Amino acid sequence: MSSTLTRPTKAPAHASDPAAAPRLDLYAPIHKALRLAMSETLVLVGRLDVHDAAETIDTLARVDALLDLLQRHVEHENEFVHGAIEARCPNGAARTAEDHVEHLASIEALRDETRTLRSAGADARAPLALRLYHHLALFVAENFQHMHVEETANNTALWSLYTDAELMALHDRLLASIPPVEHLEVARWMVPALDPAERAGMLQGVRATVPPEAFLGVLGHVRPHVDARGWTKLARALGVAERPGQG
Repeated sequence: MSSTLTRPTKAPAHASDPAAAPRLDLYAPIHKALRLAMSETLVLVGRLDVHDAAETIDTLARVDALLDLLQRHVEHENEFVHGAIEARCPNGAARTAEDHVEHLASIEALRDETRTLRSAGADARAPLALRLYHHLALFVAENFQHMHVEETANNTALWSLYTDAELMALHDRLLASIPPVEHLEVARWMVPALDPAERAGMLQGVRATVPPEAFLGVLGHVRPHVDARGWTKLARALGVAERPGQG
């Protein structure tokens, strides 16, 4: 998968000055994807019918997939983004680095809860599901606050330490380390989470760097997750058929 799949966006260098020259924002696209994944998964857990075996299996699989996604995200940020800040400003990423330690511990605790719920008898499932919902909600809330710190304080550090060209090189090294299947997993959340211009720009970048059949595969992968209005805008921006087989 092309490294353009999660190409970062431009953001104002200072939130209080919208007229400031925009800077490359490494956090915005992936954080939009993660916020959507966390929100949707939390809703699924909250409305889970623990007496429906298939629904319980599917919902817990979604929780497991979310935790896998978040763990990999922490690992990527630790190695590449925090590493970049620390290389030029020792302890510059200390606050979010400490958060990541707590996040990994929370992820393991949530994995334990999903395993317990999965193996529980029918009478024990309802309170266990409620416990998982409460703890996942707290974890999501903390992550939302954490991502805001990264998008403000960490971005400010990155922008003061690196040029946009250096940040893009860092971004491309990060993406080159990720296997294609993980790119597709992220795209499933990122494409519907982005605004229409970001979404079209990202997929135009993909189309410029992959064979036509691979590009159609990406579109087919994300199509079920984009609402009808958003898909119409995207299809028009890309110049592709809104429906399969349409001329």
